[in-house]
Amino acid sequence: MAFFAKLSSIALAFPGLSGAQEQIPFSPSNPSSIPSIPPLGFGTWNLDKSNASEAVSVALQTGYRHLDCAAIYGNEEQVGNGIKDGLGTIGLDRSSVWITSKLWNDHHQPDQVEQGLDKTLSDLGLEYLDLYLMHWPVASSREGSYIDYVDTWLAMEKLLDTGKVRHIGVSNFSPHQLHQLLEQTTIKPAVHQFEIHPYLQQGDFVQWHKDNGIDVTAYSPLANLNPTYGSPGKSKDAPPSLLVNEDITEIAKERGCTNAQVALAWGMDRGTSVIPKSQHADRIKENFGSTKCKLEKEDYVAIEKLGKKYLKRFNNPSDSWGVRLYEDLEDA
Repeated sequence: MAFFAKLSSIALAFPGLSGAQEQIPFSPSNPSSIPSIPPLGFGTWNLDKSNASEAVSVALQTGYRHLDCAAIYGNEEQVGNGIKDGLGTIGLDRSSVWITSKLWNDHHQPDQVEQGLDKTLSDLGLEYLDLYLMHWPVASSREGSYIDYVDTWLAMEKLLDTGKVRHIGVSNFSPHQLHQLLEQTTIKPAVHQFEIHPYLQQGDFVQWHKDNGIDVTAYSPLANLNPTYGSPGKSKDAPPSLLVNEDITEIAKERGCTNAQVALAWGMDRGTSVIPKSQHADRIKENFGSTKCKLEKEDYVAIEKLGKKYLKRFNNPSDSWGVRLYEDLEDA
């Protein structure tokens, strides 16, 4: 496959990666933040303002210790209220939770990067983030959108000296863009967040990150349940919802789990963190139960087959933005 060949060539030609400066290591020796990114997080994309605070508070009370936010979600103020309420209810302090947010495309100019971070911190009511991601390798302006990330990353590197962020990372990058970033900058990303689920497994890309010391967070780990992607199974080429997929259902019955728990357990077992979102208390608690869902070897074989049968990327704004994204990756 073309994308695998590309990854292999990058790995072989990457002396710059091994020489890149490390950020604060993910280890218990850093008491200023929790040891590492928790494998199960709570996502806030499409979390409606009307009950975002309540949902975040419920998530924290349920046991989630990893929250994923972003400026573009338009709900960080409500999420911040939920953080305050949830931590207050369970009697924990800020350092007990890993909180990620993201720089939006309209703040890619180097002199705007810290402004974007400051707005997010103000809205969330926080003094620092555990992780700040560049949401896309794309800048936007009145003239339109265009690929732009190196100068933005260099400005993000400087944020590490401010005490406002513990780690920095990227989201939605292609292998080529990662290669360019690591060749032209000093500090490698601590985390790369991108779309991963049983219908878009990206095994080779995930493995490349493991081999090169970059953690991976899977967004949309429940695939096409996000309302942004439309109704599952309605169009001719759309795979069925994971909640009714027959293969996932069979595994769920065998393991005493729900379909959602199977998908999330599969993601965590691959060494990625997953960030499901829900506005409903029962679903929030159900998803948290995925940490106790134990899959067997034959389950992974069955799920791998799903990735070949229903290969589908749901989040691809390439056409609407007029830029080329996900070059050399599956279903680009």
